[in-house]
Amino acid sequence: MPTSHNASAWADDLQDVVAQAVHTLAHAGEPAAWEGRAGSLEWTCWETAEHLADDLFAYAVQLGLTVPPLDVYVPFTGESRRPGGPRNSVHADRAAGVTGLLQVVQSSGALLVAVVRTAPPQARAHHIFGPADASATAAMGLVETLVHVHDLAQGLGLAWTPPAGVCARVLDRLFPDAPVGGDPWATLLWATGRGDLPGRPRLTRWRWHNVPPSETA
Repeated sequence: MPTSHNASAWADDLQDVVAQAVHTLAHAGEPAAWEGRAGSLEWTCWETAEHLADDLFAYAVQLGLTVPPLDVYVPFTGESRRPGGPRNSVHADRAAGVTGLLQVVQSSGALLVAVVRTAPPQARAHHIFGPADASATAAMGLVETLVHVHDLAQGLGLAWTPPAGVCARVLDRLFPDAPVGGDPWATLLWATGRGDLPGRPRLTRWRWHNVPPSETA
């Protein structure tokens, strides 16, 4: 089980979840279904999968940055392919079809896994929610994968129920103020504005906390 600084265990979780995600998405139906909306998002399923790959890639390059300044986003060029679409640095070749799209997701995930495994303890990735060490970076990649595959599964008519233990660890690492004692997956969906919990309002804005517990004042 990952601890706050056990980067290798966090990388194992990320590797497993990305593999489960790609396996699940490979069972989608007709290619045309990827042009429909992904759950409650305004993006298509294809755009959402590209966005997921872009997130995984972006977290990897941020954690790998060693040349100052370190408090900036690495300046890869991003673009939206249509008004309202996600602004990505990573895009899949449409000619490669859904198989190629899922290869892009898998390879971006593998890149993040490798960077998390090899990052020195002092490495910090710049992020709007605060500098992220390797454990937070892996956990961020897990959040993106878990919830965006949820969005995709809704749009594509697939079942997606990730491991409860992984969800619990992500909540503990990034969402320390989330309620405890309930179903971790339902709580993670609530914490990211995608679900309801009894007695609690549905969230329209949220953030996570990257600071390692050992560095909390």
